[in-house]
Amino acid sequence: MPDLNQKAAVIFLVISSFFSTTAATEPVSEATISIIIDDIGYRLEDDLYAMTLPGPVAYAILPHAPHTAKMSQLALQRDKEILLHQPMQAMEKNQFLGPGALTLNMTQTEFSQTLDINMSKVPNLIGINNHMGSLLTRHPGHMQWLMESIKAKGQFYVDSLTSDNSVAARLAKENNIPYLTRDVFLDNQIDASYIRGQFMKLIEVAKRKGSALGIGHPHPATIEVLSQLLNDLDQHNVKFIGLKSLLSKRTSGKTYAQSSGTTRSGL
Repeated sequence: MPDLNQKAAVIFLVISSFFSTTAATEPVSEATISIIIDDIGYRLEDDLYAMTLPGPVAYAILPHAPHTAKMSQLALQRDKEILLHQPMQAMEKNQFLGPGALTLNMTQTEFSQTLDINMSKVPNLIGINNHMGSLLTRHPGHMQWLMESIKAKGQFYVDSLTSDNSVAARLAKENNIPYLTRDVFLDNQIDASYIRGQFMKLIEVAKRKGSALGIGHPHPATIEVLSQLLNDLDQHNVKFIGLKSLLSKRTSGKTYAQSSGTTRSGL
């Protein structure tokens, strides 16, 4: 009959084998990045170039731009995710808002009607993000109106985070609305070296927090840099995923990443 030492040895081997097998079969959490290209609709040549980006890039399209319909259709044809890039009142520089803006002087009826019209102008959208909005996104009353409209349509919100005082995330949580928050602006400076540096920051955030969301614009320099870097992601050990996949990842028990990029003053 085996002595106690032999029994202990057998038990140890069994337990060791169990934990080794479990560790080997547990899925490994992979760092992921997602990217939105904002301001689509005004510059046809630049927008068409932006649409050539590889992978699940999302495109945020302005509601009343000259090429809104054309770019919405093209994005759909290329199986890209589409957002309404909703103009919202900024602290300053509001001459760049464009038509269809949501402002603080609106009544709730005016606010909701404007948003409904804008959403109808961008077919096949899956969510909304803010164009500018450094003023409006810090006002709980107006952002509550926004969340109510989004919830009624069954969509989600992406906070571009043009203000550190944005209340969008809090109100989205309170209204049980799926949301994402921008981590890094890729091209606050339209310079290839700067954009590369911001992309590397995006990867660093993803590896540190599990995922990261970057926002860029259809500047030729931005698209050229992204075209190169997105085709070379394997060497950085990160995966490129769409917004719906990012939402799923961030709502499956993982912590929402916080912004590590700077806001754009006055937007």
